Amino acid sequence: MNKVHFVGAGPGDKELITLKGYKLLSNADVVIYAGSLVNPALLEYCKEGCEIHNSAYMDLQQITDVMEKGIKEGKSVVRLQTGDFSIYGSIREQVEELNKIDIDYDCTPGVSSFLGASSALGVEYTVPEISQSVVITRMEGRTPVPEKESIESFAKHQTSMVIFLSVQEIEKVVERLIDGGYPETTPIAVVYKATWPDEKIVKGTLQDIAEKVKENNITKTALIMVGEFLGKEYNNSKLYDKDFKHEYRF
Repeated sequence: MNKVHFVGAGPGDKELITLKGYKLLSNADVVIYAGSLVNPALLEYCKEGCEIHNSAYMDLQQITDVMEKGIKEGKSVVRLQTGDFSIYGSIREQVEELNKIDIDYDCTPGVSSFLGASSALGVEYTVPEISQSVVITRMEGRTPVPEKESIESFAKHQTSMVIFLSVQEIEKVVERLIDGGYPETTPIAVVYKATWPDEKIVKGTLQDIAEKVKENNITKTALIMVGEFLGKEYNNSKLYDKDFKHEYRF
């Protein structure tokens, strides 16, 4: 029996889907894509006659029913998820429903929006002696966040942080970052729709970013990036040192 193929669509730019993901998408008979979170230009890769569903207008049962119907009819079914589904991708509940009806699946990873955002800024999250760790988190909303994983608790480390699904409460985010330990002068960037044609980047510090975000009318589909990795200070890695390259034969 065919499998349901979960495919990471990438951050937005239609060319940032993986080659394997492109092949699965272009050969699919049925595609269920994640509404406004996936660039509709990706659907141009679908073959003529492909059955396309927008999951923004579907509940979990409807999504499962479309998958089951397609598989039972011997069709190739692709569930096109935003970015990479391993980060806030909500595939667990879909997988559990497929397990209940004995339908197999596989997963093809994509480029996450937090990677698209760093590329848009031309930065790396890990800068020698500045930051060697990256925290990926979100504010609580309809989905609660464990108390031990609050914004404040992560802010104590003052490492690189990427905050998803929270720009609509930018003032509260800033307040909690400062309460947790980041100085008000810490650089911060908000990237709206990273790698999409209408991408927008707003830079500032914890002192002024909320006002700048409001001025740019950014209320959704944006990542918040905070930490000294965005600053001017950096240290060279050892990667290009002559002795290091000789030792590891780079």
